[in-house]
Amino acid sequence: MRVLATAASVACIAGLATTVATASPPSPPSHSKSYPGSVPPWAGSRAKTGIPLSNTTIEGEIYFNLRDLAGAKATADAVSTPGNPSYGKFLSPQQWIDTYSPTQATVDATVNYLKSQGLTIMGVPQSRLYVVFRGTAAQMNAAFNTVEQNYSFQGQTLIGPATAPSVPAELGDAIQSVSVDQGKLLTHPANATPDSGETPAATKPLTPPVSVPCSNYWGEKTVTLPEAYGTTTFPTHLCGYTPTQLQTAYGISSAGTVNPTAGAGQTVAIIDAYASPTIVQDTNSWAAATGMPQLTANQYQEIVPDSRMFLDKDLCQQPSGWQGEQSLDVQAVHGLAPAANILYVGGNNCGSGLDLAMSTILDSHLANIVSNSYGNVGEALPENTLMGEQNIHLQAAAEGIGLYFSSGDSGDEKAALGYASPDFAASSPYVTAVGGTSLAAGKDGTYEFETGWGTARQRVVPNASGQLVYAGSLPGPFRFGAGGGTSAVFAQPAYQAGTVPASLANGHRVSPDVSSLADPYTGYLIGYSPITNDNVLKTGSFGLSDIGGTSLASPLTAAQMAVAQGATGKVIGFANPAIYAAAASGGAQRDIVPPAQPVSVAFSSTVSGNTYLVGMNHDSSLFTAPGYDDVTGVGSMNETFAQQVAAQH
Repeated sequence: MRVLATAASVACIAGLATTVATASPPSPPSHSKSYPGSVPPWAGSRAKTGIPLSNTTIEGEIYFNLRDLAGAKATADAVSTPGNPSYGKFLSPQQWIDTYSPTQATVDATVNYLKSQGLTIMGVPQSRLYVVFRGTAAQMNAAFNTVEQNYSFQGQTLIGPATAPSVPAELGDAIQSVSVDQGKLLTHPANATPDSGETPAATKPLTPPVSVPCSNYWGEKTVTLPEAYGTTTFPTHLCGYTPTQLQTAYGISSAGTVNPTAGAGQTVAIIDAYASPTIVQDTNSWAAATGMPQLTANQYQEIVPDSRMFLDKDLCQQPSGWQGEQSLDVQAVHGLAPAANILYVGGNNCGSGLDLAMSTILDSHLANIVSNSYGNVGEALPENTLMGEQNIHLQAAAEGIGLYFSSGDSGDEKAALGYASPDFAASSPYVTAVGGTSLAAGKDGTYEFETGWGTARQRVVPNASGQLVYAGSLPGPFRFGAGGGTSAVFAQPAYQAGTVPASLANGHRVSPDVSSLADPYTGYLIGYSPITNDNVLKTGSFGLSDIGGTSLASPLTAAQMAVAQGATGKVIGFANPAIYAAAASGGAQRDIVPPAQPVSVAFSSTVSGNTYLVGMNHDSSLFTAPGYDDVTGVGSMNETFAQQVAAQH
């Protein structure tokens, strides 16, 4: 069933183009409260590329201070921490709003000011934590006494302020952050395929150096490659595990069977940008192909904007770029928790639209488990913006809503940023960050082993005499892997003390917290009808494909938590304090440690025609280790451990 977002949840304006012609803005008011922490870290003089057209439309977001930030943190901690007298005594949305949200008068004054400057209000949540608006570069400059510039960042041209934005003095004390840059529009789905990044071959049909068929389970097929690590025989990459195999591997069902009642009585919410027009029929076609139950009537519901309201599509990678993510998220949850209800809430873009989608869930408590398979490039957002986002996470924790975020697919992000950084929002202390593993499972799903997801690969090429050799040293260049590492912004939360090595933490939050299957070379089988026209959302023929990324790990973990809640009758809420408490008590999580011998698979790309030896457990500067590590957290989630987490109540 499709439900359009209404003003009861957020206020939205349709039909806004990326550039608009408007009247001249009013005379600039006097300003006295500036926000240096609202200038994005990438907005430096070396990256400037010019001035945007004055009528270019920009999205903005103002975050408000909570009335009692210390009290909000204390409440979120208390209701989430085993052993605390308030553990599990969650607040209702209205209790949260009445106690901690900014006042209606505060928000009204800011909204009135924005309107007076000719800016368009796009959304104000019931929680009143922020206001989303849009306006031209000229309007932004006048309203916030700044100069919007074009900057080059991550191969994109982004607009951001050259100087700290400011507001009139009478508004300043209530405002935490003024976001008037496009950095949030680089939020991207954290998924990967075996062919991700491959350059299409100039000639077809392709003839790879070695024909490498995929396997339906670990070790089903092998091929001969040049000698490496003392052998010439290597297992081939996986075609994509089925839900039946993963249910068995993670302890939800017995070997080779499906538990059709797993997750009964639970609702898992999923947030992404935009919306797939074929998600229900695609999921039912996928279910038929993989032996899973069909979606029952009303089991899947969605709250999405009209497609005419989809904004910032170019920077956000288009609806087609998010369709596979939504399909993956829905089918991962339905695969592990086939009896759970699924609520999909789509943003009208990949920026503030995702905040409005989150608030739609939190302000009406539509679910107590929310999977978020997206993230920013490291923590490369204004620090004040990060703190404004944390207020949303505090609301969720206080209400007993667990937020699960993918830790990212680019390792430590040093290649992108020039320095190591965990991805936000996974680095927030009030969300559960889900890292990634490579999984080996048998034909019936029997668990064999896992390694940390970090892919290094080397090409197989013929030498001058025609003999196949490796193109360079092994294991080869880093390709992709689970995100993680030490936050530069957030202090170490109490639940990590004593578990996360001090050499990693240095007094700061470290992510991830737990992990699940993410490696696309040992990935998951999904199905969808790809969008072929992003303007009218026309789709092509349905097909099955294998996919991975921490985009897979997050909904798998959320689904396992739903199964645990259904089995125990408990509401876990913000899970991290209980996760670390259970792990410290000898929990059943699978501790992912470096393998005794190198683990590799063979792969031939159908896009480039290249053949590779793909090495596992090679994740940039992040490493697996006994106990906690910054690739897999305390370990790989399984259903026994999920129920131990729930049993902390």
